[in-house]
Amino acid sequence: MWRDHLTEIIVFSLLLLLVSAMGFVAARWRAPKDMAHLDEWGLGGRSFGGWITWFLVGGDLYTAYTFVAVPALMFGAGAAGFFAVPYTIVIYPLVFLVLVRLWSVSHRHGFVTPADFVRKRFDSPVLALLIAITGIVATMPYIALQLVGIEAVLKTMGVTGDSTLARHLPIIVAFAILAAYTYQSGLRAPALIAFVKDSLIYVVILVAVFYLPYKLGGWGEIFDAADAKFDATPSPNDGILLNANNQLQYVTLAFGSALALFLYPHSLTGVLASKNRDVIKRNMSALPAYSLLLGLIALLGFMAIAAGVTPLPGSKEGTVDSNTVVPVLFDQQFPDWFAGVAYAAIGIGALVPAAIMSIAAANLFTRNIYKEYLRRDATPAQEANVSKITSLVVKVGAVACIVFLDPQFSIDLQLIGGVIILQTLPAVALGLYTRWFHRGALIAGWVAGMGLGMWMLYQVASPTRKHFGGSAFPLEKFGFDTPKTIYVGIVAVLVNLAVAALLTLVLRAGKVNDGVDGTEPDDYFADEGDPRVTPGTDRDADSAREPVA
Repeated sequence: MWRDHLTEIIVFSLLLLLVSAMGFVAARWRAPKDMAHLDEWGLGGRSFGGWITWFLVGGDLYTAYTFVAVPALMFGAGAAGFFAVPYTIVIYPLVFLVLVRLWSVSHRHGFVTPADFVRKRFDSPVLALLIAITGIVATMPYIALQLVGIEAVLKTMGVTGDSTLARHLPIIVAFAILAAYTYQSGLRAPALIAFVKDSLIYVVILVAVFYLPYKLGGWGEIFDAADAKFDATPSPNDGILLNANNQLQYVTLAFGSALALFLYPHSLTGVLASKNRDVIKRNMSALPAYSLLLGLIALLGFMAIAAGVTPLPGSKEGTVDSNTVVPVLFDQQFPDWFAGVAYAAIGIGALVPAAIMSIAAANLFTRNIYKEYLRRDATPAQEANVSKITSLVVKVGAVACIVFLDPQFSIDLQLIGGVIILQTLPAVALGLYTRWFHRGALIAGWVAGMGLGMWMLYQVASPTRKHFGGSAFPLEKFGFDTPKTIYVGIVAVLVNLAVAALLTLVLRAGKVNDGVDGTEPDDYFADEGDPRVTPGTDRDADSAREPVA
């Protein structure tokens, strides 16, 4: 009953009201003379410094779903759930130089989305459209998953009812408020709120990793309890250590997830909002500190085992909701007032990335579908207005996913999302360094990688679903006599690259027209204050530049 959680509900509600007020105030924070421009509404004026970018990008990448899902995976599968820690360590050196090149060329040409860059680099509206659609499709389930995190907290506090409307009404209200202040303040809202979100998460996790081991008898007791639990299960793939069966899946999933992380449009949005190259370099050097936090978050799964946590019932009879593992642990082990603070950290940790994701998806639609195909003469004000409206539609779609679909299906969709977004790697990431790939070959590679990826995902079963049950593909389906699995995304993107490379050789030998590269070598090294292309000419072959006013 909710009355048993009254203190938690009050603390949770007050902190959410505080950040909602901050969201509306953000419209006046570092406010420009005119918000009716995508540079201002969708990228915060491209003016964020080191600290703001630190919290914005960190708040974007480490979400509420991370807070509840990583420990839940550790609770259910053991060491395999730790894949999220190495991949967030591997990614920062990989993208250190890639992202500064993207920032520079975007600053020089006024690009708002990765598809803008692809359009200019490869002179291909079709390829840019594919990149835009891929980004939108991969982002939608990610937004829905933030709702899963909030729902887990609300369920633990007993404020969800039995009917569909009663169960989802608190989420609908929370996202309505989110939609309102995002519509008004744009990227400035999540940037400001991220300060509160990350501060709360750091406090909660640091308290948890000291207080809970003390209360549960120490780390030795915690790991012994986890080991005993996994020894008692029939599955050969769980345990506190990896084994021969799951090592390949672990490595490929970690590496594939690392490659995918900064291909997501919302990740790039935070980067493009930075004011110069040095801000990005400093952040890529410092963001691994979040990986330390993530490692501590993951260990909450083992603490839940030692504490004897039982997840709350799922939406279907006879099932459990594994996403409630951490909220139930906090409810059982913390004083009510601090449990309320922890729940607020999770809730706010959902609202920040959801806002950034909806803005990123809206920018893709506006710049690469609306302006490219529906209204090429759209003014900056019209672009900003369409993006605002689209961000609302995206949020409504995310809520609909939770209301009308099984939340577990949304979780599986997120795994599919990683496979999908990886297919943009050749055009976006490699395109920042080389234009060797033929534009037609990149389109064919995308089709091949996406087609193979979807076929492989269709073959993956789970205890509750015959198809699209995860991203671990059994190698025996490729004819190998082994129980090992491999991450679908790695196989799909390798096929994508192979097809793109081979077809490039064929098309170049046939002297097939490859368009005109609209960028220049020095574009990739431009910095704050460097001259930019005249606004509005970023889709023309015109390379004339004028100083920024």
